[in-house]
Amino acid sequence: MEAGAAAEDEPVRFDTKIAVLLRDDLEPWQRLNVTAFVVSGLGSVSPEVIGEPYADADGTAYLPMFRQPVLIFEGTKETLTKAHGRALSRSLPRAVFTSDLFSTGNDRDNRAAVRAVSADQLDLVGLAVHGPRNAVDKVLKGARMHP
Repeated sequence: MEAGAAAEDEPVRFDTKIAVLLRDDLEPWQRLNVTAFVVSGLGSVSPEVIGEPYADADGTAYLPMFRQPVLIFEGTKETLTKAHGRALSRSLPRAVFTSDLFSTGNDRDNRAAVRAVSADQLDLVGLAVHGPRNAVDKVLKGARMHP
């Protein structure tokens, strides 16, 4: 057996976690839209979460993706508000999606809608966080895995 072969067969364990928390009253299309938007920000501030580019057997190149799973949770409006406060107090990289963003149609208006509301008054429908596993677990206290 080659040196290192056993290590390649062992499960990969990550010391960090990527998680999305969605409000439990969203429509299915909204859940997908919010998830796509909030995770898109994490790689820009935490480049270590991005893996290597992909390629198929024909050599066709594909973009790199997250190197670890993204766990999806759901909770009430109150759960999201508490999780947001915990993410802020722990200074974890985070992205938010507010209910106002469903009625905007571009990045400039999205940013203006968030900027118009103080942090403790945001009507959150989605939150993405990345950080040490235990810190993310504490942020998500009260949330449940998305069905």
